[in-house]
Amino acid sequence: MPNSNLQAKEIRFASCPQGEPSQENFTLTTVDLPELQPGEVLVRNSFFSIDPYMRGRMNEGKSYILPFALGKALDGAAVGQVVQSRDSGFPPSAWVLSFCGWRDYFVSQASQLRKIDATQAPPSAYLGVLGATGLTAWVGLNDVARIKEKETVFISAAAGAVGSVACQLAKLYGCQVIASAGSAAKVAFLKNQLHVDYAYNYRESEPLRQLEIAAPDGLHVYFDNTAGPQLEAALGVMRNHGRIVMCGAIAGYNAPSPGPKNLHQVIIRRLRLQGLLVADHLHRMPAFLDEMIPLLRAGKVLHQETVVDGIEKAPDAFISLLQSGDAHIGKLVIHV
Repeated sequence: MPNSNLQAKEIRFASCPQGEPSQENFTLTTVDLPELQPGEVLVRNSFFSIDPYMRGRMNEGKSYILPFALGKALDGAAVGQVVQSRDSGFPPSAWVLSFCGWRDYFVSQASQLRKIDATQAPPSAYLGVLGATGLTAWVGLNDVARIKEKETVFISAAAGAVGSVACQLAKLYGCQVIASAGSAAKVAFLKNQLHVDYAYNYRESEPLRQLEIAAPDGLHVYFDNTAGPQLEAALGVMRNHGRIVMCGAIAGYNAPSPGPKNLHQVIIRRLRLQGLLVADHLHRMPAFLDEMIPLLRAGKVLHQETVVDGIEKAPDAFISLLQSGDAHIGKLVIHV
């Protein structure tokens, strides 16, 4: 039965993009919410996450995560507050984390929600530095790369959500950090706020030459958020037995990106390349939060985010995120 007192706005997936997404791939719709049943909770979202991986969910065919359903609301990580509840574990005003982004209100089984402590950090931090974003960076460095003090680490898309956390953690772990980004403003952010050892604009310089200058003795670790030309450049300067964390491939999300021409370096240098999906590592969240919350509260880790106001702005924000301009630094969230 519909809830006669409340309607919700949601962004629906209207069509599959061909190349770069556009506004016509999205529609803003108003829906009636159902009456709460036992064990259900009504939540008002405050923030939801916009992430590059969502582009892959707009393609047809199998992938590591279910594609968005045509004609249905998009989804993704979100934080909000309970408005009404028929579950004693989730009282009104409690802050919760869900996978029901791209809408302002929603009804959910309580079992699909996770409480968060908004006294420890701003609620939106649980979408970024304290959420799957931060966990991705932490697991990539600790569990996949098995990073060691004094190693030389290169991070691409370093001013983005995962990259900016990875830069800060690698510095805290005592490594030399080389970072790349796609604009002068992002390079300035990496140098002046994250204090990386070397940063460059990959759009205005040749990545291989920049890495040769920054790491004359080679790279121990490459945290790859882009694939494409930057992966090829990193392969050219890896040290023997180096490790590459294959986290993202944004260079090819809107159009196919050619693979590296020097893949033979994996054999010559005895490299280890390992893919990273954070969904495989959710059991590490407690250990991650035990380390990250004190760092955030002590000001040793910066919670950098770009906030866009209004659910109706979400499609434009997503489109611009994939274009890698100056508009977004750190985690991109929509303030509902």
